[in-house]
Amino acid sequence: MLVVLRPEAEQELLEAQAWYESRAMGLGFEFARAADAAVASAVRNPFGHLRIEDEFRRVLFRKFPYSLIYLPNLDELIVVSFFHQHREPGVWLERFSV
Repeated sequence: MLVVLRPEAEQELLEAQAWYESRAMGLGFEFARAADAAVASAVRNPFGHLRIEDEFRRVLFRKFPYSLIYLPNLDELIVVSFFHQHREPGVWLERFSV
């Protein structure tokens, strides 16, 4: 399955990783590993995670207050957001257009 990262999602991931790394050496790496695990879980079971809006789905990160928000298709998984759970719900949806 092809994984497609939208530019906004990639930016969120890089900013969050840098922020965690600035707090403690190696923490940014742990955040990146949690993001990779969330993506891998979505790839393994793209239609098995919680549906949150229309066909969008969510995977919660382990140890970090983030969610992977994605849109699954039969042949690809579109990563829409690496979303901090303390942000306004639905902000990620405002910027997405199919």
